[in-house]
Amino acid sequence: MVMNYTETQLRQLVTEPESHWLERKESFNRDKVCQTVCAFANDLVRSNKAGVVFLGIRDDGVITGIDADDKLLQSIDQITSDTRILPQPSVTVQKLEMAGKSVVALVVMPSTLPPVRFDGRIWVRMSVSTRKANHQDEQVLNEIRLTKAGRSFDSEAIPGTSTDDLNLRYFQESYLPAAIAPDVLAANGRTLKEQLVTTRMALGMTPCTPTVTGLLTLGISPQDFLKGAYVQFVQYAGLEQGEEVSDQDTITGTLEDVIRRTEDRLKAQIAVPLRIAGVDRAQALPDYPMNALQQLFRNAILHRNYEGTNAPVRVYAFHDRLEISNPGGPFGIVTKENFGQPHITDYRNPTIAEALKYLGFIQKFGFGIQSAHASLAANGNPKPEFMAEQSHVLVTVRKRQP
Repeated sequence: MVMNYTETQLRQLVTEPESHWLERKESFNRDKVCQTVCAFANDLVRSNKAGVVFLGIRDDGVITGIDADDKLLQSIDQITSDTRILPQPSVTVQKLEMAGKSVVALVVMPSTLPPVRFDGRIWVRMSVSTRKANHQDEQVLNEIRLTKAGRSFDSEAIPGTSTDDLNLRYFQESYLPAAIAPDVLAANGRTLKEQLVTTRMALGMTPCTPTVTGLLTLGISPQDFLKGAYVQFVQYAGLEQGEEVSDQDTITGTLEDVIRRTEDRLKAQIAVPLRIAGVDRAQALPDYPMNALQQLFRNAILHRNYEGTNAPVRVYAFHDRLEISNPGGPFGIVTKENFGQPHITDYRNPTIAEALKYLGFIQKFGFGIQSAHASLAANGNPKPEFMAEQSHVLVTVRKRQP
């Protein structure tokens, strides 16, 4: 059974020998720590225990201490927010005082979606060493994923589908090079089936069957199997629903198709008025900052519920505002009360999050709403208005007033 650790238990671990779930480091080397976090999340030996990385303790257990200032803690926080480790591991950080010195403990939970990669490479832990995974390790991790309880819907296979429903050329030429480090891709010699499985585009059953994420990312016609995976765009001529519709569209296709085509529609809503400055004309600020609209729309695509619903993401344009709504309310640690607060995030669709990163639509996890707030404020727009209910989330973005 997976276990986390109390402060008392962490203190007791300081003198334990290093193992497949315990490592000590005297200083913080980001890449080395990320490799170990990745390895603990993969849990190749199936210990089902949370791994612990101590910072400020030598290999022999001597406490040297570490300067656990805000800069260090922010660097550690970025381990799970800057998209270098995918899918995102669950990592908690505790600062401890031992022998009059500061020590930091990173506690890493085993992933329900192995293999986990750091910069496109899989790392595993055997005994007291962390190393790159080999072909056999990958196969074991794929088998572990099939037996994991609590897997997300987006990582499950869709019955009745096959790899014939996927654009395999796009996968091999575009998606795979973005997901796997070039040296690994050149040397691994994996079959196409193994590549689909290890990138979570399919499950390695017989026959190889696409996952929800696989169909959304690579599907020739994703909406044949996921009826609600589209965007309904409606432009009203006035201020309320029910008024004259001046334009509308049903936007289908893969995740990339849907995002790009919808964002083209959003760009069309942005007018930039001209102001007269003497005899010169200078551009004023736009009605909406595009970055904010992108962040909020992509959040809707990422966090929506794809299971058991035919409801689309809806983008409604009015004379004075834009409304973006998605089926599926707050998830996990996110509640109606804390929705939108900094550093409060959880993922209903972790493998879709991974795919969106590789497709170039996400640069940092957990900062979309904050980024939208900042862009709107800088442009002079009112704050976005959120209504988070059990069945849906609605965000309203109001036009900048001159």
